[in-house]
Amino acid sequence: MHDSSSSRSFPQLFAGLAALSIALVVSSYMNSRAIRNIRRPDDALSVTGSAKRPIRADYVIWRMSISSQQPTPQTAYQELKTRTERVQQYLKEQQVPDNTITLSSIDTSTIPEVINGRETGKTLAYRLNQRFEIRSNDIERIAKLSQQSTELINEGIPLISEQPEYLYTQLAKLRVEMVAEATKDAKARAEAIAKSTGNRVGSVQSAQTGVFQITSRNSTEVSNSGIYDTSSIEKDITAVVSVKFAMD
Repeated sequence: MHDSSSSRSFPQLFAGLAALSIALVVSSYMNSRAIRNIRRPDDALSVTGSAKRPIRADYVIWRMSISSQQPTPQTAYQELKTRTERVQQYLKEQQVPDNTITLSSIDTSTIPEVINGRETGKTLAYRLNQRFEIRSNDIERIAKLSQQSTELINEGIPLISEQPEYLYTQLAKLRVEMVAEATKDAKARAEAIAKSTGNRVGSVQSAQTGVFQITSRNSTEVSNSGIYDTSSIEKDITAVVSVKFAMD
């Protein structure tokens, strides 16, 4: 009789206890499903791995040009020819092989007479330009030569020397090795993450290679479209790979 009276006196209390019991059961059920879901075979973990190596340029391209400007095309050509022969002689003295040197066709332009900001239709002079291109594996020789080519300027030859381009020719092979190293790094990172959650890393589901960054030594420069530094001999190459692992 007492129990029946207590039930009538505290209906909200018993209703609340009943709701709490149901909530605990539902919560336990949902948590057990969440734990099982983490360990489902179709669960995956995406990780980015990277690899970095020092490389040294093994090929160089050096471009330079000379010019001549005279009142007639004939005199401009004769002067340019004399200067071209001197540059060729200088390169030979510096032991640059002939088969590494390429001469472009001669560019010709005219210098018009201008009075009060308007061209008169008269030609004051003819300007001729000759370009040289040297391609070589002898990095040290060409690098040194590009720095001391001012010797020709001291002789009165109007030489314009461009910055040499230092390239690495073994990139195709190196890229394969770098991708393998970056993938290995990604797996190591995935295993560290999985260990902290009590899971294990399974097979690779997909992998995507990012752009390669070829920068001067110890540079922190990065670009979404990739970098290929040609200004330095000593370089670093960095590969990045995004890998998706199955979780066991």
